[in-house]
Amino acid sequence: MPIARINERIRVPQVRVIGEEGEQLGVLDVRDAIRAAREKGLDLVEVAATADPPVCRIIDFGKFQYEAKKKANEAKKKQVTITVKEVKFRPGTDDHDYDYRMKHAREWLEEGDKVKATIWFRGREMTHRELGSRILEKLEKDLADVGEVEARPRMEGNQMFIILGPKRHKGTAAKAEHPSPEAVKQ
Repeated sequence: MPIARINERIRVPQVRVIGEEGEQLGVLDVRDAIRAAREKGLDLVEVAATADPPVCRIIDFGKFQYEAKKKANEAKKKQVTITVKEVKFRPGTDDHDYDYRMKHAREWLEEGDKVKATIWFRGREMTHRELGSRILEKLEKDLADVGEVEARPRMEGNQMFIILGPKRHKGTAAKAEHPSPEAVKQ
């Protein structure tokens, strides 16, 4: 969090001042604004340095810092973190191994994580890329009910991969869960 300039650290001749209740006090000379803040026992805090003229607020600096920290914490809580989990296959992966990895990928998609499925080729296996394509297509079909393709299968070096994300719910399903106020009144 950047430190805001306060009182004598504000180095511009004029500022737009906002009072402690949020009312506009207009454009004032910095010295006059600092004097007005000191008369109330408060600080002059620069809140928008890039504006022309910069915007300053008359407020207790400790309270300003507390509110800024609280706002930052709220934004951090609302942030959604999406993790990408990976399952690795080989062109000759057996059915049981495939089912085991597919089950894990299904669980991750249901939890809301993205899944990267990788086919790892070695040596002469590179000539049989269609085996890797088949595995990825089968995985895509098997997980179609819980996930959707975000990145089509592609080769990168000796690896072929696909990225699957959790299935997005359409707006109609969300509307059915939360009926409009007009529908409730009827």
